[in-house]
This record gives sequence, structure tokens and C-alpha cells, in this order.
Amino acid sequence: MDDMQQKSAAIEPRQRAGETEKMTVNVGVVDLGQVDLLVQEGFYSNRSDLVRTALRNQLALHADTLKQTVSRRTLTVGLQHFSRADLEQVVAAGQTLQVQVVGLARIADDVPPVLARAAIASVTVLGAFQASPAVRRALADRIR
Repeated sequence: MDDMQQKSAAIEPRQRAGETEKMTVNVGVVDLGQVDLLVQEGFYSNRSDLVRTALRNQLALHADTLKQTVSRRTLTVGLQHFSRADLEQVVAAGQTLQVQVVGLARIADDVPPVLARAAIASVTVLGAFQASPAVRRALADRIR
């Protein structure tokens, strides 16, 4: 493992983010009617419950593939939070981070754009990336 990967691994991710992201799904009217029928019959509490259940079932079905892909790409799964102190430590060590997250990557609000740019070489997030507008602008050419 190289220095960048070691530093990234040293900042522990949370396994479960307490936040959700909204996703819009377009479905046909017949499918929607069938979903509503299942909700009325008590199989699900609402449409979102059915979608979340179906999503979890599909993710469970593909769990081995996801696990292998995450391992191969050295991705962090869950919530990865970068505080100002974390990034200052990276810069002080003369290193940069390659942020690779499946889930939520968050940069603290008190991180100045100059520090973020000095500490972060690239950002790849499959999920959501939260940072101040100024930090997003500073990293715009590094976000994939």
C-alpha cells in the first residue's frame, strides 16, 4: 500500500451514514399501480418502503461483485468525513489524498479551499459529495 492509500485508510469511515439522499425513479403507470396495490394490501408501508426493500434485495444479490469491486479499487464504503485537522495533517506530512468513496464523502465546513486543494489530489464518489461551495469550486478539476 502506498503512502496515499495508507493515509486514506488511517481516516476511519463510518459504516453507516445516518443521512439519506433522494432518488427519483420513473416507472410506468401499470407498475406504479401494482406498487400502490401492494401498499394498500399491507405488504409495504408506502411506495418508498417497496423501493428501499427492492434496492436492498438487489444489492444483496450482487454483494459478492460489489465486495470484489470495492476491494479491487480500494474504495471506502460508508461515510468518509475529512476534518480540517485531518487535511492539515496530510499537508504537514507532505502527502495528498485520493478520495475514493462509495457512499458519502464529506469535507468539514471549516476547511478553507486552499487547504482542500493542497491536501486532495482527486475525488471519486459513487453516492454523494458534501463540501462548501468554495471547496467544490477549488476541487472542481479534481472531481471525477
